[in-house]
Amino acid sequence: MATQPAENLPLFYKNLMPLQSGVHANYRLRTPDKAPFFAQAHAVPLTIDEFVNAQRFYPIVFSVGDNPVPLALMGLNEGVNVFLDDSGELRGELYVPAYVRRYPWLLARTSPDAPELSLCFDPDSGVVGEYEDGEPLFDGDKPSIATNNVVKFCEDFEMSAQRTGAFVKELQDLGLLMDGEVSIQLDSEEQPYVYRGFLMVNEEKFKALTDEQLRKISDNGILPLVIAHLFSLSMIRDIFGRQMQQGKVPPQAAPNGAANPALQVN
Repeated sequence: MATQPAENLPLFYKNLMPLQSGVHANYRLRTPDKAPFFAQAHAVPLTIDEFVNAQRFYPIVFSVGDNPVPLALMGLNEGVNVFLDDSGELRGELYVPAYVRRYPWLLARTSPDAPELSLCFDPDSGVVGEYEDGEPLFDGDKPSIATNNVVKFCEDFEMSAQRTGAFVKELQDLGLLMDGEVSIQLDSEEQPYVYRGFLMVNEEKFKALTDEQLRKISDNGILPLVIAHLFSLSMIRDIFGRQMQQGKVPPQAAPNGAANPALQVN
């Protein structure tokens, strides 16, 4: 029943505990109307199965490093999410990434030598516990319908994550990923706001792909994903505009001072 320390956990998770009928027989799952854990997340992992829906609402970029992952960009500065208020309530319509909807659940190994993944949850989430309301997680000593649905969602997410990894590897093999940079000049400012610290598809290299390469990425479904990513990048300026309206753009640095704000999503 021991929890895993937070420093070893992914985004959002504070602790992790395996769900067990003998320990959590009376636990229930609440359906919250707010997501405070999401309120200050400026970049959230995204799977390729979500690109078409996601690109309508926010930019899709890639993290830096040896193993890039696609990210839904919710803000251009650390701790800024323009789509939620400070309490975690949505500001209008939004496609919520599956990574967010999965929380507080996670398939994980309870020990390094465990043969299988177990369904775990964050006991500090505030939505799983011995509550009077909510859906029961067990029917006797058997998982309830709600728990089986959670397991199915998590399994589907893991398979989608594997497909996403293969997609990114293909982009790397084709040499299509490059360091991204966006410069936004306001009439009221002498210096532009420059955001960097992410990866994006190099549009020139993409256009220079051979007929054979284009045929391959068309046949394996990569082509529409690249197009959705490139199309979504225009939303960066929309995110900037929302930050301006919400008063969440850091003050511009002096011309001879520190560098402009940098988007760090790695």
